[in-house]
Amino acid sequence: MTWGQPRSERGLGMALVTAAAIAWSTAPFFTRLLPFDPWTILFWRGLFGGGLISVLLVLMQGPGALWQLVVPGRGGLLVASLSALGMISFIPALQMTDVMNVAVLIATQPFVAAALAWLWLGEAATWRTLIASLVAFAGVAITVGGIRSGADIGGVALSCLMVLAISAMTVVVRRHKETSMVATAALSNFIGSLVSLPFAHDIAHVGGNSLAILAMFGCLQVALGLTFYMLGSRLLPSGQASLIATLETPLMAFWIWVGFSEVPAVHALIGGALVIGAVITDIAGDARFRRSS
Repeated sequence: MTWGQPRSERGLGMALVTAAAIAWSTAPFFTRLLPFDPWTILFWRGLFGGGLISVLLVLMQGPGALWQLVVPGRGGLLVASLSALGMISFIPALQMTDVMNVAVLIATQPFVAAALAWLWLGEAATWRTLIASLVAFAGVAITVGGIRSGADIGGVALSCLMVLAISAMTVVVRRHKETSMVATAALSNFIGSLVSLPFAHDIAHVGGNSLAILAMFGCLQVALGLTFYMLGSRLLPSGQASLIATLETPLMAFWIWVGFSEVPAVHALIGGALVIGAVITDIAGDARFRRSS
């Protein structure tokens, strides 16, 4: 843990990663609204997401910053590639298996990110964060305790690939703090669109209403979520950043309830409360420690 880090900087990192989790959690809501193959969704979502992030990049750093999309550097290219791999895995996983199956695997990300950070950076998580991660994982296990058996193996495998890619991206972001993460976020979206293009069979069938939904999907869920996470995760230990992002899990069920009147089961509500409680406890504990020190 970075004990000498300013409290305001860590607080900003927590706020940014929390905002990212809220944005990311809307993915099942948008996916349900779009009757297209996953590659078509990925193509348009990446195009809109990358476009908005590029606009943010120009506003923040000036037109010259667009050159970073062409020459991202080794660290930037690695982060963009891992991010693109995570995004490419995510949408098909949501379509191939139950939303909560994907959610439970997302909740394992703090463990994966903390393990990778320990192996690569020698970055040890605090006992508070480790215990909170275990509580969060238990909460998600309760959430999915009532799901049907025989979930699609392909969707689960893609979810595992996504978790590994995003966890590795989190660690690489910490390793390459000098890299422009806003430019990298834009590049990852464009890479995702480029890879999806040859397989996107429904591009010509996207109408005005669907295009508007895809624009909101790309701008809200991808552009803002990814930008917030990349900026925030560089200010926090990898395990803590991933733990806060676990808020995405119960919020996924919340958006499905709001948009499609699908009321979560009691076990989902209990599990979600544990996840949110674990994250809030970790954040509050960190704040108390920073004040006392």
